[in-house]
Amino acid sequence: MITFPNAKINLGLQVLRKRSDGYHDIETVLYPIPIYDALEIVEASETRLFVSGTPIPDDGDNLCNRVYKLLGDVYKLPPIHIYLHKRIPIGAGLGGGSSDAAFLIKLINDYFNLQLNSMQMMNYARTMGADCAFFINNKSVFAKGIGDQFSELEIDLSAYHLLVVKPPIHINTAEAYGSVLLKEEGRNLKQRILEPVNTWKGSVFNDFEDTVFKKFPVIGQIKQDLYDAGAMYVAMSGSGSSLFAIFDHAVCLPELAKSNQVIYC
Repeated sequence: MITFPNAKINLGLQVLRKRSDGYHDIETVLYPIPIYDALEIVEASETRLFVSGTPIPDDGDNLCNRVYKLLGDVYKLPPIHIYLHKRIPIGAGLGGGSSDAAFLIKLINDYFNLQLNSMQMMNYARTMGADCAFFINNKSVFAKGIGDQFSELEIDLSAYHLLVVKPPIHINTAEAYGSVLLKEEGRNLKQRILEPVNTWKGSVFNDFEDTVFKKFPVIGQIKQDLYDAGAMYVAMSGSGSSLFAIFDHAVCLPELAKSNQVIYC
């Protein structure tokens, strides 16, 4: 049985405060985008994870391994081989690892007929990471708390052209949170994002950009280049390093692709 985990972008993001548990309270808008990994499971004599495509760290702590151990222990599942083909860039703020984990939960649920409902699967996903649960329902949401408390938010960007640029930079999420400037006052992100896309440039924001752009000026320059190319709105996704640009027309930017990974969605 095979499935295709997709990426996400953060249309906007505010970091409010650091919590006593070490996490941060945030407000963000999560939106699924059509960049996909491939994930397959088959029963086997022993459980193993096979990874192809984009290389990922091989430290044995892949989220897919953790998902199988969690569900396998609870539901006494037989061994499986997990085949993961990576295409979603890693260290990019696109949620690829979280998506793989969530889609594996759904895949195991279907394959072994566990009959878990969405809320049960979301609760399992939350143990794997803050944004994992988003990919269970995989619809645009306003998220708060540590990014795992959701309320529905109807956003449709299908009429626009989306481009994702991933420079050859890996940003450590913990380091990004450690240096971000906290802004506890609410700035009405949930309301701003419902305004027309052509107003987002001066209204919607990602709090990580100030400190990330100072440390990696090339990312800030890419954002400016995308605006110069006619984008309506450009932002970094999550804590980076990828940026996404929304255009009202089809574009081709070969110059960007010379030193960056460019994906047209």
